[in-house]
Amino acid sequence: MSDLMFPHESGQKIAPWLEPLWNGMSLEEFPNAVLIHGQSGIGKFEFAIELAKALLCETSTGSKPCNHCEACRWFNSANHPDFIALVPETHRKLLPHCDFDSETESPKKSKVSQADVDSDAPEKKEKKSIAIEDARSAIEGLSIGTHRGGNRVILVYPLEMLRPDSANTLLKSLEEPPKNNIFILLADRLDRVLPTIRSRCRLLSAPRPDRASGLLWLRKQLSSMADLKISDADMESIYDEQGGAPYSVLESLIARHNKDEKDELTIAIQASRYLLQAMSQGARINWLDAADKTQKARYSVLLATMQRWVSDLQSCAQMGSPRYYPKHESAIKTLAQQARLPKLLRFWKSLIQARRHENHPLATRIQLEALLSQYQQVFED
Repeated sequence: MSDLMFPHESGQKIAPWLEPLWNGMSLEEFPNAVLIHGQSGIGKFEFAIELAKALLCETSTGSKPCNHCEACRWFNSANHPDFIALVPETHRKLLPHCDFDSETESPKKSKVSQADVDSDAPEKKEKKSIAIEDARSAIEGLSIGTHRGGNRVILVYPLEMLRPDSANTLLKSLEEPPKNNIFILLADRLDRVLPTIRSRCRLLSAPRPDRASGLLWLRKQLSSMADLKISDADMESIYDEQGGAPYSVLESLIARHNKDEKDELTIAIQASRYLLQAMSQGARINWLDAADKTQKARYSVLLATMQRWVSDLQSCAQMGSPRYYPKHESAIKTLAQQARLPKLLRFWKSLIQARRHENHPLATRIQLEALLSQYQQVFED
């Protein structure tokens, strides 16, 4: 059985909950820089790809993108000379039209990222930030006229992952934007974007769908994937665990189906499940073992899991109901009664502080041990 791939809809490219945002845009009066922000996994990237194609589309009548003009065909085949995508190696797979040579595993086009060219070794650890040389290489040529005589679009994702030197390079271009150059910047966490960059962009907030709309969209995607079978109960459980982000849920389901043990998302799913089992033990948590078994997953994913668990604990401690892990409601309510509220609030603040530095190159295991040890103390006098 062949591995399932993330589906690309032939018709509708914009998620239903993002259509109002799309319909409110004017391509004729588009600003030189927009910053689209919102929760990870709600379709921002797919939205931005379609927006970039529309801005490059050369049709004179009808809606854009037309998907028929020469510019659209070039874009669809990853050959448009006026489209530049700046993404780190870890996010390279999110570029839907990036073709790789089957023998060398290097991109056929080097304009996407110079870092891609250097990633031939299969065991090489992928970089999570956009290298300064990539940013400089992309921005140096912006003062030159566009190849097609129209717009040039520069897509940057995720914006908050830019290193300070790369961010400063980008800032200089935003301060004095060359003619016909349009920046589409994407951020999952707006609070982590430099204020100087935010102030030079039009901010567009991408909403998360309501639960019913998100689940309806998921069922539609899954209906076209015959090999992927999942019950409604399991799908809804994962939907809640992922914070109501439909694209993240679909990616999680595909990764689980493909059973790729080395896939980053598969590792994250398994680690999160183990972490939840450990945290459900409360004062009896074996925090050394939990840190050891989950340390290979991305630290940001583990922190998000802990935050959601603690959020549910706080909700139940105040006579509410769990939002993220309703299937663990019984265990969460029991723990909420055992938790010392002042300690729980201090632990919550520790998680917030940890998230501010989650991308720093620190030892994941040591940080996890410190946090999980503190979590154990939440239930002790």
